[in-house]
Amino acid sequence: MLLKNKDIVLRAVEPEDLEILYRWENSTVLWYHGNTLAPYSKLVLRQYINDSLEMDIYQSKQLRLMIDLVEEKTTVGTIDLYDIDAHNRRAGIGILIDDDYRRRGFAKQALELMSNYAFNFLYLHQIYAYIAQSNTNSISLFQKAGYQSVGVLKDWLQRGEEFEDVYFSQLLNNK
Repeated sequence: MLLKNKDIVLRAVEPEDLEILYRWENSTVLWYHGNTLAPYSKLVLRQYINDSLEMDIYQSKQLRLMIDLVEEKTTVGTIDLYDIDAHNRRAGIGILIDDDYRRRGFAKQALELMSNYAFNFLYLHQIYAYIAQSNTNSISLFQKAGYQSVGVLKDWLQRGEEFEDVYFSQLLNNK
């Protein structure tokens, strides 16, 4: 199975995921590493879930999958392909692992499964990530997964009165 290994499975978002998505999307600690500027209501998230069930990835230009532990059947995170560009065969990628499950290898496994799916099922040519310079855990994760940092976006993210650089990393499908 493309989206499963012995430890984790990547699955579609379900209506029952509303509460955990609400918690993650409204965590101001997590906003720091993303582009979220305001809270999401349950109504907005419910609509997002419904849309993801009705629209295909080429309409929405996004694929969000939940990361579940195989044995425990616990949701530990989410991984996204976004800005899916079918013509140029590329997409951005983002990942979130719940605090209680970090540093156990689940992010690396999810990244490998999603990359394999993107290259061998969706036939993408490349996947890219924007990673804040201060996000050393993500920098390390993506490097270990074979992504190469190919550029720096100077002063890309505003952090209070300061600005932070962002690394642009990509993984090419060389098949």
